[in-house]
Amino acid sequence: KECDWSSDVCSSDLAIAVTLSTAQSVGAQAVKYPDKPIRIVVAYTPAGATDILARTIGQKMNEAWGQPVITDNRPGANGNIGTEYAAKATPDGYTLLMVTAGTHGINPGLYRKLGFDAVKDFAPVSLVAMVPNIFVINNAVPAKDLKEFIAYLKANPAKFNYGSPGNGSTAHLSMELFKTMTGTNMQHIPYKGSAGVLADVIGGQIIATMDNMPPYVPQVKAGKVRAIAVSTTHRSPAVPDVPTVAEAGVPGYDSGAWFGLVAPANTPKDIVDKLSRETARILKLPDVSARLADLGAEAVGGTPEQFAAHIKSEIAKWAKVIKDANVELQ
Repeated sequence: KECDWSSDVCSSDLAIAVTLSTAQSVGAQAVKYPDKPIRIVVAYTPAGATDILARTIGQKMNEAWGQPVITDNRPGANGNIGTEYAAKATPDGYTLLMVTAGTHGINPGLYRKLGFDAVKDFAPVSLVAMVPNIFVINNAVPAKDLKEFIAYLKANPAKFNYGSPGNGSTAHLSMELFKTMTGTNMQHIPYKGSAGVLADVIGGQIIATMDNMPPYVPQVKAGKVRAIAVSTTHRSPAVPDVPTVAEAGVPGYDSGAWFGLVAPANTPKDIVDKLSRETARILKLPDVSARLADLGAEAVGGTPEQFAAHIKSEIAKWAKVIKDANVELQ
């Protein structure tokens, strides 16, 4: 119909038409998602727990959606480099980040200045897995269990080194908590990922670690390192004969790791929800559950809202641990 564009009615009609057109465009974009490769940023080196879990999830997304899912390793600064990079990525669902208890639990309480806000700069997608830390020692150490290891350390104070994937990692803080609770002393050697830690425990350059379980389980089963405890309050099905730290002689000890998927803040909610549903589906697949169980990881899942609440509670928890253990970065 003909219209006088100075008319309020016609202006109103035009506004409605534009709004509907925009909504249809956004809806069409969401329906098409994904129509190009997705990238999962891992803020750590390859072969560690975070990398293994990201590749496992990415492979299944690729199979379901027919789009490549690329794992983009950007290690450094205890996960802060890759995390900041992902925080500044375009919020369109094509850049995701596999976060950890380190990046989204420990680091906010450990660093005075970060290039990202763990809560405000990300849209939580789903908690992926909970993983105990596994306490392993070099085979040449003359200790068969945790009590003997504690005695060995007390007989040789400050003589030995332990390793972790980085300053402020769950492996670092788990061991510092152990030292505080047992009155033992070892020097911390930070690495740039779990691969180097594992290699040096096997080689004897460091005496021990209490690192995320996945990369260590195969080496424990192969007899290349000795597992003497797991860090959580219950044993791991991956190594059922290995006691918890609390069972093995340090009552009340409890520490562990978790992993989850996030997107940059302002990623459209329908895309976040689609990613969350797909992650939940993947974690229920028998081969994925079996893969994670073999590595000592427990598949979790959950809604974006549940994961958001988990992140906030973890930030508060680790801030207290850092303060109580008087941890300072070197």
